Amino acid sequence: QVQLVESGGGLVQAGDSLRLSCAASGRAFSSYAMGWFRQAPGKEREFVAAFQWSGASANYADSVKGRFTISRDNAKNTVYLQMNSLRPEDTAIYYCTARRFVISTTYSDNDYWGQGTQVTVSS
Repeated sequence: QVQLVESGGGLVQAGDSLRLSCAASGRAFSSYAMGWFRQAPGKEREFVAAFQWSGASANYADSVKGRFTISRDNAKNTVYLQMNSLRPEDTAIYYCTARRFVISTTYSDNDYWGQGTQVTVSS
């Protein structure tokens, strides 16, 4: 079992930055891929970014490439999402997710989820 707790959301203005954190508890954290999804009101949960278990690569949704950076600290069992140049369309609840080895961009394929953290970007 893996438990995930997100933090770092808030209300910011367009162009600002935020850093989300996701603290994981449970064993064998390093063998899990970690990622972030988001869900805006009335929309489906969508993939944002993932850091695969090997730590060798990260992948991003096209809508956040060049603005968001995912990273992980295995010593702290924590994954981060640095969000720069935020836009109103980034407003959503952001969820941390974990799955053995590889995060799927289809949200229902992933195994563990945090409770979510709200990010609101005003124009």
